Amino acid sequence: MNFSIQILGTSSALPVTSRFPSAQVVDVYGKLILIDCGEGTQIQLRRFKISFGRIKHIFISHLHGDHYFGLFGLLSTYELLHREYDLHIYAPPQLRVMLTSHCSPVKVEQLPYKVIFHDIPADGGLLLDDKNFTVTAFPLKHKIPAYGFLVKEKQRKPNIIKAAISKFNLLIEEIVKLKNGQTIHREDGTVINPEQVTIPPPTPRSYAYVSDTLPTEDIIPYIQQVNVLYHEATFDNRNEQKALATYHSTAAQAAMIAKKAQVEKLVIGHFSATIQDFDRLLSEAQEIFPNTELAYDGMKIQIPFEKRRV
Repeated sequence: MNFSIQILGTSSALPVTSRFPSAQVVDVYGKLILIDCGEGTQIQLRRFKISFGRIKHIFISHLHGDHYFGLFGLLSTYELLHREYDLHIYAPPQLRVMLTSHCSPVKVEQLPYKVIFHDIPADGGLLLDDKNFTVTAFPLKHKIPAYGFLVKEKQRKPNIIKAAISKFNLLIEEIVKLKNGQTIHREDGTVINPEQVTIPPPTPRSYAYVSDTLPTEDIIPYIQQVNVLYHEATFDNRNEQKALATYHSTAAQAAMIAKKAQVEKLVIGHFSATIQDFDRLLSEAQEIFPNTELAYDGMKIQIPFEKRRV
């Protein structure tokens, strides 16, 4: 039951020699979704041996170039690779206009596969409802409409205790009912309650992606107690005024949001090309939220499956 994140780009605004612009792939139960698609995303996909073809859903946080300029090339590459199945793109409405315009470098209507656009509502909301997980958008505070994304595993059903199957000689249909929380009443008067023969399911895992934004507590209800929070940290404390002017966050501000939201782990990224002292950036965040890590291109984050013992 894999739930992992591979970060493809950690640079803001400009690609630099060691860091590409924003993009990352989330793998939930073997299904891949791409979040943001900055310049060079497909190079990073190849570099880290991620299958292009397994990506069926792309989420774009906002329409600043370092978050979506790689999309045009990726769509063209899919055509060259003879992709045939649908591709879903979730983004602010203006992206649909761009890609369907006669000025678009990619003629979407002529592609051999279907591109299905999903406009993100102004106030966000549920975007994808998969059998095993959901993706929800929530508004951020940036110069233009921008959104964060919450990827959350769905609640699994309770597990049957193996010893109880033989002890009560449970039938398959009884197991199904018990896992659904139903009590079994047998003709001989035997009553079997779900609590007797099941153990609670693991707590659903979750990942939140917060791209360009001023620090805002408005997002806390969405990211509360997530396993991993990726939050932009474009600047250090010395450049707090610059962060304010450009509608970005500092590492310390990202850490304060993580602390207030009581997340398990904070990963900071989207670094300004002017940042040289990454130890300082990390230190400023860890002073507020100790369980903070610096993102780097190629970083893979595994969210472990919680095992419950009988």
